[in-house]
Amino acid sequence: MSFPPASGGARDGGAVSPRAARHMPWVTDGLRVGLFGGSFNPAHEAHRAASLLALRRLRLDRVWWLVTPGNPLKDNRALPPLEERVAIARRVARHPRIDVTGFEADLGVRYSYQSVEYLARRLPTVRFVWIMGADNLARFDRWQRWRAIADLMPMAVVDRMGESLAATASVAAQALGRYRIEETDAPLLADLKPPAWVFLHGLKSPMSSTGIRAARRGLDGPVRQTS
Repeated sequence: MSFPPASGGARDGGAVSPRAARHMPWVTDGLRVGLFGGSFNPAHEAHRAASLLALRRLRLDRVWWLVTPGNPLKDNRALPPLEERVAIARRVARHPRIDVTGFEADLGVRYSYQSVEYLARRLPTVRFVWIMGADNLARFDRWQRWRAIADLMPMAVVDRMGESLAATASVAAQALGRYRIEETDAPLLADLKPPAWVFLHGLKSPMSSTGIRAARRGLDGPVRQTS
């Protein structure tokens, strides 16, 4: 089973039509695909660095940036339009193996679990890996059906500056502790039956979307998204 490549998009980061922004990326049987979800408000170089680290260390074929319609744990009333965030993300990603998509908007989903369940069911021969930053692992237990996400596909947690201790001591990390594999075995992760996860060190960028928005507030006054 495969999906055709997206058409009508702007790989160079230009304007993106609603249809192109919501097109599911190309995929075929047996590919090893990392799923990196978030509001990407805005996308930045640390997102790209984490994706390149995952591509290399997990031996993935592709990474999909899932630009969400909105984060259920945040106030989304002032979130920039999906097409705008996708366009910026594509400009930042600038890599032939990173696909940026907002296809979750057409699914009508609110939670990561719904997207993970859909992809695992619809594309059972694709070897998906869920990718998250260490800051997200620290609060993973607040996510809707977080244990079900861990049961549906392997997970890779990418270290972030100042987040290692909080992440590894978190409720979710402790609950899933016996399923953690050694970092040296990271290339095997996509082939493992879930639950299975790995903590990837080596990325220490202090950059964050929150920090970028805060800097913009200082330069331009209040921005549209405050959390």
